[in-house]
Amino acid sequence: MSIEGVKIYGLCLERLKYQIKNAKARAGKGELPGSGKMVLECYNTGDLEDVIDILEIYDIEHKTTEAVREKLDDLAYTVSVLVQEALEFGFSPE
Repeated sequence: MSIEGVKIYGLCLERLKYQIKNAKARAGKGELPGSGKMVLECYNTGDLEDVIDILEIYDIEHKTTEAVREKLDDLAYTVSVLVQEALEFGFSPE
């Protein structure tokens, strides 16, 4: 994958790597949630505009839930390649 032209918006790769390291340490201590997924960072908002602002994805064409999910999937793939970890980004209506 070429990183030329890659956008990672408001994500800091070093911070993300730090969060992954800490999450793995917690998992090693048995603090892994029942779902098997580790939440690296969480914001308490159900407002789609807030999610767009937090992630700085202003170039999204349609500000719909589906468009944001697609953008997050693309972003997760890109960042997964860059940090060499399988990541998912998402949000819930809550």
